[in-house]
Amino acid sequence: MPKVSSVIVPYAAYLRVYEPLAAFPESERGHWARYARRPDRPSYQDELRRSLADLLPVPPVPVPVHESRDAFVLESDGVIHVCPWRTRLRGWQALTELAAEFPAPVLDALLPPLVRDQAVQDYERWLAGHPDARPWIRTATWQVPLNWFVLVSDEEREYAGAAGESGGRAPVLRYRTPMVQARRRVARALRTLRATVDEGPLVDGLLEVGRWLEEFHPRSLVELDYGGLVHALPAGELEGDHSAADVAEGIEALRQGDGEGAARAYARLVERWRSVRDLRSAN
Repeated sequence: MPKVSSVIVPYAAYLRVYEPLAAFPESERGHWARYARRPDRPSYQDELRRSLADLLPVPPVPVPVHESRDAFVLESDGVIHVCPWRTRLRGWQALTELAAEFPAPVLDALLPPLVRDQAVQDYERWLAGHPDARPWIRTATWQVPLNWFVLVSDEEREYAGAAGESGGRAPVLRYRTPMVQARRRVARALRTLRATVDEGPLVDGLLEVGRWLEEFHPRSLVELDYGGLVHALPAGELEGDHSAADVAEGIEALRQGDGEGAARAYARLVERWRSVRDLRSAN
């Protein structure tokens, strides 16, 4: 099992794809097979903490100099599945999204233009030699995007409450599903949404995440993990969080022509995530 760190870094949720070893090039397969046998594999908090540590130097290092050789590992039905971190690639991609997240003066204070420009140039050079590169992990801060919930079902929900006092086990809320199921749910949801609602962020996001899923081995596993976001939700609300069920109910109501039922499901989602939105605004 991955080691658990005593200091928690909030508030990010994750969508991960775990591919079977057979999906990787032979040059990588041996490395991941050996890596999977390690007893001291790092946790998602260790991954996030390493990324944040790079922002402390002056000037900050927004993207690691070298690509990570770490991964998350799952075993299912005797088959090892691996989800490489690819921290450098994800760092470059995150930089392209920052302009939409922060006003220019704030962004310049966080990451000076010279640092950002250099990272962009490095990425363009690297991408020229790796045009098909894609990350195995998507990250969302202060939210779980609604289109992520489409990929999973309430029956796949795994919840474990906090255990012990300070330094004990943190709560966990996640879903895991076979890739074939995730793709099927995306296709069904898109058919319903296109027939019943105008094009918008939910449809666009679902299309984009569907294209991403198509890049992976059909026997992969998909994981939606609340990650550090569990610390932004009160314990009672977290235990009763069945957002995937609400999203599925809303889409099914639309398919049946039940606009009021869809509105009720959406209202539950809005109310559930209100506390997280308020906390984000306070920060």
